[in-house]
Amino acid sequence: MATTQHQDPAPASGRTTKTEARGVADTVSDAASSAANAASSAASTVAGAANDAMTRLPDAAATTRDALAEAGRTISTGSDEQLSAGTLVSVGFALGLLVGGANRLLVLLALIPAAAMGLTLLERQSETRPKGSSATR
Repeated sequence: MATTQHQDPAPASGRTTKTEARGVADTVSDAASSAANAASSAASTVAGAANDAMTRLPDAAATTRDALAEAGRTISTGSDEQLSAGTLVSVGFALGLLVGGANRLLVLLALIPAAAMGLTLLERQSETRPKGSSATR
């Protein structure tokens, strides 16, 4: 039986030259420099966006406060029929979200108006009932 010797194929020059190694090192250095520049650019963009958000926060808080105050006035001046209908619509919307598979936090947020209107209705009923009367008739 004849044995065959296998030789590893070698490049024509036999070894990697110093210039090829230097070229690879330069390529790696350029890639690292590009990554550092991209990270720096992203950080400055995020910092700018955070600064913009911070300057707008007081206006957003004031607008939210005014909207909540207006909602409270609307609920307190609404008729009992309006509050009943609003409560039922809000509860129905929340149940639809729940059955539809929405996030539980979204369902809870949908119940906030129902709670506000329902509590206002309960408060009105307790104010109109004389203190000595019982809840059942």
